[in-house]
Amino acid sequence: MEVDQVALWSFIGYLALIIIIGIYAARFSSRGISHFFIGGRKMGMLVVALSAVVSGRSAWLLLGVTGMAFSMGFSALWAVVGYTVVEFFLFFFYAPRIRCFSENKDCITVPDFFAERFNDKNGTLRTVVVSIIIIFMIAYVSAQFVAGGKAFESSFHITETEGILLTTVIVLFYTMVGGFLAVSLTDTIQGFFMIFALLVVPLIAIMDMGGFGAFYAQASALTGGQFFNPFALSIGAFIGFIGIGLGSPGNPHIIARYMSIKDPTRLKRVAMVGTGANVLMGLGAIITGMVGRVYFPEAALLPGADQENIYPVMASMHLHPVLFGVVIASIFAAIMSTADSKLLVAASALVRDIYEKLIHKGKTIPQKRLVLLSRIVVVLLVILALTLGLMAEQLVFWLVLFAWAGLGAAFGPTSILALFWKGTTKPGMIAGMLSGALTVILWIQIPVLQERMYELIPGVIMATLFTIVVSKLTLKPENAEELYRAMKS
Repeated sequence: MEVDQVALWSFIGYLALIIIIGIYAARFSSRGISHFFIGGRKMGMLVVALSAVVSGRSAWLLLGVTGMAFSMGFSALWAVVGYTVVEFFLFFFYAPRIRCFSENKDCITVPDFFAERFNDKNGTLRTVVVSIIIIFMIAYVSAQFVAGGKAFESSFHITETEGILLTTVIVLFYTMVGGFLAVSLTDTIQGFFMIFALLVVPLIAIMDMGGFGAFYAQASALTGGQFFNPFALSIGAFIGFIGIGLGSPGNPHIIARYMSIKDPTRLKRVAMVGTGANVLMGLGAIITGMVGRVYFPEAALLPGADQENIYPVMASMHLHPVLFGVVIASIFAAIMSTADSKLLVAASALVRDIYEKLIHKGKTIPQKRLVLLSRIVVVLLVILALTLGLMAEQLVFWLVLFAWAGLGAAFGPTSILALFWKGTTKPGMIAGMLSGALTVILWIQIPVLQERMYELIPGVIMATLFTIVVSKLTLKPENAEELYRAMKS
């Protein structure tokens, strides 16, 4: 793809908008640690809906799902169905309970929630939660930096290293300066970018090939007529795709959105908006990949023979340079929306949960000092993630494959049981989290198991079993009833 100055300036305009938002949010985020990490629980309905959805998708949707649909056809739809359905129910039932509890017990982070829910006075549970978060989050952020570098390299012909550094600087600036407000506002804008780009690209491509009838006729002839068959996949693949959604309640950056809404009574409307965004983006990605397969019957015809390049290639073929710049911005937006969200979660785990709640337990620390320290920690985490991204690229991309699964298995079942079952105990939580995370790590090491099922599924099963069994064998907190009531408004 040739570098087009119009597309470049369109992209630069997007970056300028992001920087302005970061500067705008700086004063608000400096008020205190609650404002920096969860927006002071003052986020509006639209912001929560779109930022919760966008921060969970990353470039996996724009590049991974489109590439999957290019290869598999319509059966890739089940990967989208899995997380869409789960997140719809999370907005309705899960989010209101954790939002009420977090306000009643002054919880700012996910480790805060677990510590307050189970009277974690010695910090054991908090330490386990923070450790799991840091392990998976740093790898995920590193991968996003590398993905940003690749997007810059393929679109504007700068080196990958230069692209990684540029991505890092941009993400660092508005995450460090603007905090949660800047991240959530940019996620909202990026959501509109992604929806627009994912709908416009396949629509124009279909019109160019003669309309939906022509598209259907040509696509139906692919792969022996199975390209439009939604069930043209194995049982294991089907279960794995549907199970992707099980990771959503275990990813702290999504949970933080639920905790940040100003009016929890509006979460049902948030569910409608968020689900609508998930449906539009998911279908757009699936159709983009399928249309791309008609244009390029073999992946070898794509740059680098990589099917995940189909989205930017189709955009460059069918869009005006200004809109192509928007598409590249949408890819970069997806990368940043995940990187910034995970950076905030990792920073909050270290500042709020380790520095304030464990090292300086019982002491009052000025809010300005905590905000300053949070910004310093963001810088240090970025340096660590950047170093890992530059020095161990292959390791990072291997880790990101199971980062979603690791977080989902460790915190998904445990947080659901903590919110909906009175019988959960602190030892049960620790056993569930560790068994879930370790199962994911071990499962992916064994090729025979990895080929049969997505590692998140066995991880969730093991975490659920260990949490229930150990909780049955141990004593629940003395004030369990009172803690359970704190989840209701």
